[in-house]
Amino acid sequence: GVQLVESGGGLVQPGGSLRLSCVASGFSFSYYDMYWVRQAPGKGLEWVSRISNGAYRTYYADSVKGRFTISRDNAKNTLYLQMNSLKTEDTAVYYCAKDQAGTTRGQGTQVTVSS
Repeated sequence: GVQLVESGGGLVQPGGSLRLSCVASGFSFSYYDMYWVRQAPGKGLEWVSRISNGAYRTYYADSVKGRFTISRDNAKNTLYLQMNSLKTEDTAVYYCAKDQAGTTRGQGTQVTVSS
């Protein structure tokens, strides 16, 4: 079956950076657009970013545009999210997903932005 395994989360101060990774298996990764979604404490899932299957097109939520960069390595079945200039409001569990709604997603990795 589909497996998505995220890593790279942690505790970081405001203004800091983190790089999330997601290793995919159980499906033809290079055929699919991929997504990052997040869930802040007490809130619903929020779409963060999308990348086309060939990595030619990327899309971002307004809240992260200019600070986050999505990328992928189809040879390694791996999705990335480089997060710079982190803010306290970026605190959330981050998931990689096969769809924008996050219906098929991994177990998530916690990102906490706090001084």
